[in-house]
Amino acid sequence: MADSLVERRSIDVVPDDERHGKAFSQFTLWLGANLQITAVVSGALAVIFGGGAFWSLIGLLVGNLLGGAVMSLHSAQGPRLGLPQMISSRAQFGVRGAVVPLLLVVVMYVGFFASGSVLAGQAVGELTHLGQTSGILVFAVITALMAAIGYRVVHVLGRVASVVCALAFLYLGIRLLDRIDLGAALADRAFDLPMFLLAVSIAASWQLAFGPYVADYSRYLPRHTSSRATFWWTLAGTTLGSQWSMAFGVLVAASAGEAFLDDQVSYVVSLGGTGLIASLLYFVIALGKLTINVLNTYGGFMSMVTGISGFRGQRALSQRGRSAYIAVIMIAGTAVALLGKDTFLTSFKDFLLFLLTFFTPWSAINLVDYYLISRERYDIPALSDPDGRYGAWRWDALSVYAVGIVAQLPFLATTFYTGPLVEPLGGADISWVIGLLVPALLYWLLARRDTTHIPAATITSPDRVPAG
Repeated sequence: MADSLVERRSIDVVPDDERHGKAFSQFTLWLGANLQITAVVSGALAVIFGGGAFWSLIGLLVGNLLGGAVMSLHSAQGPRLGLPQMISSRAQFGVRGAVVPLLLVVVMYVGFFASGSVLAGQAVGELTHLGQTSGILVFAVITALMAAIGYRVVHVLGRVASVVCALAFLYLGIRLLDRIDLGAALADRAFDLPMFLLAVSIAASWQLAFGPYVADYSRYLPRHTSSRATFWWTLAGTTLGSQWSMAFGVLVAASAGEAFLDDQVSYVVSLGGTGLIASLLYFVIALGKLTINVLNTYGGFMSMVTGISGFRGQRALSQRGRSAYIAVIMIAGTAVALLGKDTFLTSFKDFLLFLLTFFTPWSAINLVDYYLISRERYDIPALSDPDGRYGAWRWDALSVYAVGIVAQLPFLATTFYTGPLVEPLGGADISWVIGLLVPALLYWLLARRDTTHIPAATITSPDRVPAG
């Protein structure tokens, strides 16, 4: 079982005798997952929507560090619990109440699958000469097959992509710097607070969006794995990879303008050359997107199972069921990709900021509960029992989650909605800061009043009840 390539586990806890690997695996996985074309486009958005290159680079770094730290705190939960990330949310929201944030998580995965497929479809279409639509379809099928194999292939992809994509981005970076005047691109040092905060928000939302599934990829690590090591290797990989890609995107957008907007993938490839070089770069772009899209598909099916199983009482999933859930994610994501491929850039920016509104309160509640209230102590069998210590619905956490969302609305700035406090702040969007701080404080104040549901130590099986 432990040596099988095809994963058998899904939402069930990973036993100690099936644990393997070292914390360093989180570095290669998240480095490879972030050295890819969508991260390049995300960085470019900071300039495309009005920011200067110099302060955009700094804003993106701040956002990647802040969001990456939150994301890495989630990663450190994996070895301790041996569970997918969203299963642990049942301890805060209830076995069935966790479906509320889970619905939005599934929307996120479908959206990221779609956005990744648009860009990867361009690369696959050019590489195979089939065109973008066929490229999207081919890419979607390969993604689904990889996700069905599961955890081991995810980490293999991460290791391969971390090396291949790093070499490709190093080459492209040299080619870009040879074509542009770096001093001129960074010459504008005028500070614009709204644009700076937009850059911070873009990067922070990029990192926070990994939060609902990051522990899925650390849960097979041995239980004794250092939480600090897991945290720091995850943070190093995700921050280095994303900042590298986004900085490249900033410089491309600052120097290329409309040429980049017309066809992001083809323009990036054109920096490298033609012929065989171009084909290799299209392959690298497809490989980078395959890595992250497999993560999104895998996380999507985990979230769907978590939500539905809370009502059905499932503790495990068959291979046939696994394939069916993955197929649903693939079909939905592909449909969105085909429908939205012509308005990609504008839609993607709003999608990122939209996600941030709903996931910062979830992250705040989950982390406060894990580190400050429960202090890493959970009754794992009870996470599947709506009549157990966590109950079916935990209305205190759900109420805090709702307040966290509503509290952000006055500070939110998107094309389809702008809050009343955005203009007094000079157009700056600080909603994600409110979305972290308000629910974190409220949940801490409420949850600490009643801790009778918290076991004295983590319970891993129904037979094991801790002393005290």
